[in-house]
Amino acid sequence: MMKIGEVKERLAETVDWETWMDDIRQDPRKNVQAALAGWQRKKNLRDKQQHAHDQKIEFDASFKENREDLVCGIDEAGRGPLAGPVVTAAVILPEDCSVLTGLDDSKKLSKAKRDQYAALIKEIAVSYAVHIQPPEEIDAQNIYQATRSSMTQAALQLNPRPDVILADAMQLDAGIHCESIIKGDAKSLCIAAASILAKTGRDAIMAAYASEYPAYGFEKHAGYGTKEHLIALEENGPCPIHRKTFEPVKSMVEPPLSLRLDS
Repeated sequence: MMKIGEVKERLAETVDWETWMDDIRQDPRKNVQAALAGWQRKKNLRDKQQHAHDQKIEFDASFKENREDLVCGIDEAGRGPLAGPVVTAAVILPEDCSVLTGLDDSKKLSKAKRDQYAALIKEIAVSYAVHIQPPEEIDAQNIYQATRSSMTQAALQLNPRPDVILADAMQLDAGIHCESIIKGDAKSLCIAAASILAKTGRDAIMAAYASEYPAYGFEKHAGYGTKEHLIALEENGPCPIHRKTFEPVKSMVEPPLSLRLDS
């Protein structure tokens, strides 16, 4: 009978069920059964992640007319905040994306996991591009058009040029066949990869702005309209990176209607 330490060591080195584990299943020791149950939970998680990964790969491949076609995923981060840019990313992934197993919508992953995946995506991507749309353009165009323009520019920066664009809930006019995919980061691996690059890219920008404008706490809320952010706005007024067409910033920078009429 193996010692408990030996059982744990062998389980740590085992990926799939092996014949020696049949004896472990009958072992009456509680510590052994706990170790086996822990191994099974981890295996179930790996199997679930692998299944989801395979489904995302198949989804992306379904848009190819030829096996050699390049599929680009595009997503954005920062449409809703009161401050800062919209950041969009475009990614073409290689055929072998096994290192990205477990990749999901960026909002479902921890910051550490997002940073880890971002490094992997940049390392293995056939091509990727990140575009930053500043608050001034968001105010000039409106948030929808500014995001659409940013996504288009990210797509056009890719080299080689993709054959198909899969954009998260957006139809683009980039001279390339484009499919608008609702909840694309949950269905498509290349859109999920783009969501990671957009999110990590924007978070880094907002962390830098937090040092430049420390009164607003951008490192905590990334410009979203949290209670803390709204209080800071009331106390300090808008700063240069606030979106002047978004409320309540708009009301702070525009004079009351009565004053405008008087003038």
